Amino acid sequence: MEKLIFATGNEGKMKEIREILGRPGLTILSQREAGIVSDAEENGTTFEANALIKARAVAAQTDALVLADDSGLEIDYLNGEPGVYSARYMGEDTPYTIKNQKILDLLAGVPEDKRTARFVCVIAAVLPDGREFTTKGTIEGIIGYESRGEGGFGYDPIFFVPEFHCSTAELTMEQKNEVSHRGKALRAMKEVLKEVNA
Repeated sequence: MEKLIFATGNEGKMKEIREILGRPGLTILSQREAGIVSDAEENGTTFEANALIKARAVAAQTDALVLADDSGLEIDYLNGEPGVYSARYMGEDTPYTIKNQKILDLLAGVPEDKRTARFVCVIAAVLPDGREFTTKGTIEGIIGYESRGEGGFGYDPIFFVPEFHCSTAELTMEQKNEVSHRGKALRAMKEVLKEVNA
């Protein structure tokens, strides 16, 4: 039985990971389920660097395949912010309702063509033999004018996807897996791992 440990404790994320990477013969565990404690300092300046920092920290404690992700929201009008600091923006313990409102306030009066933004996700893999790979996924959209939707988490309620005419918090799970930055990065990593195992 193969084992994959994903360096996260986020259950919403684990659901998406299992749906995309799941296959017979593969056990997918969060680092919490695997009993691994890691509080690696994400001091990288890119999503790639931070994903690798997290994956290496967990890989040092197991002989299983380890994956980690780093993702965030880049808003062009705010010079790419919050970017790699998305989770720590305004403080890690600040609720996203407050973070989202702050962004809406910063973009008050900004026309739609200047509200462009994207979610970025990088998945890093550290193999038991020490090899490392990264894949990247993005979803382009705009920052809406209000928070909408109950699904998703984080910045989803203010990120509007023009092709679906709704926020990412209003997408169905199937739609989200299909177009999300994490879904794209995970599917790309699935192909990389297939080639590695071939």
